[in-house]
Amino acid sequence: MGRYVARRLLQMIPVFIGSTLLIFCMMYALPGDPVKALWGEQSADPAQMAALKHQLGLDLPLWQQYWNYLSGLFQGDFGTQIASQRPVADVIAQAFPVTVRLTLFAFVFTVVAGILLGLVAGLRAEKALDRAVLFLTLLLISVPSFVLGFLFQYVFAFQLGWVTPTVQDSEAWGQLFLPAIVLAALSLAYVTRLTRTSVAENMRADYIRTAIAKGLPRRRVVGVHLMRNSLIPVVTFLGTDVGSLMAGAVVTEGIFNVHGIGNAVFEALNRREGSTVVGIVTLIVIVYLVASLIVDLLYAVLDPRIRYA
Repeated sequence: MGRYVARRLLQMIPVFIGSTLLIFCMMYALPGDPVKALWGEQSADPAQMAALKHQLGLDLPLWQQYWNYLSGLFQGDFGTQIASQRPVADVIAQAFPVTVRLTLFAFVFTVVAGILLGLVAGLRAEKALDRAVLFLTLLLISVPSFVLGFLFQYVFAFQLGWVTPTVQDSEAWGQLFLPAIVLAALSLAYVTRLTRTSVAENMRADYIRTAIAKGLPRRRVVGVHLMRNSLIPVVTFLGTDVGSLMAGAVVTEGIFNVHGIGNAVFEALNRREGSTVVGIVTLIVIVYLVASLIVDLLYAVLDPRIRYA
């Protein structure tokens, strides 16, 4: 196991470098000058602009800017925000906990509701309840998240008055409930369908029929034998879904005025501030890689037949 983990950690290095380099080049290729944008419609002094670019290292070749960025990461330096001259690490430290709470809320809701709905539908495959669950998940997959967000605002905030249209306090868990459901909607549909398909398929497997024939209680057959094997594809999806939820928060946080990393990325893109976007995306890439490693290690827990060399 130790050798496998060490090998996976080494494999993460080129993936991390390649993904961060790609987003770094994309931000560099964006039209517009973020330094010139600081002056707005006023005429900018070329000397002041050149001095600020030199101070931020924006006058260096692209490869050298990226090397300086990688070097700074090992010291916890994600760069400097151009508009406010704040370290990007401070921006991330302020916004990241909000998005973590929102993502955690959405993730837990996805896991609990998705697996429960998928299990019920899989155990009653081709029945009325199964068709109802499949119709609901198809509806969630078909409706874009921004449409669902505005629809939830209209129904639960303006019509029923149960919640406020936008989040007033990003620190309050209760106000994140509605944005978390909108954020989790697509993942919920996929988890439900994956669980339903896997449960329905494993119910026809020989080992389940053998367990039932041996007279094992239904609770043990479903909870131990059926679920452990059925959850393997679900866990694979959930591992990568953590990063997807954080990336999807860009839209959800904008709709509900949640001041997390999604809102920070949106504002940074409007100002053409590549350092802020690259810093936040770097953090999301790390989350993706760590989650992927944890998922691979969980396979051995769910299926004892899996061994790592």
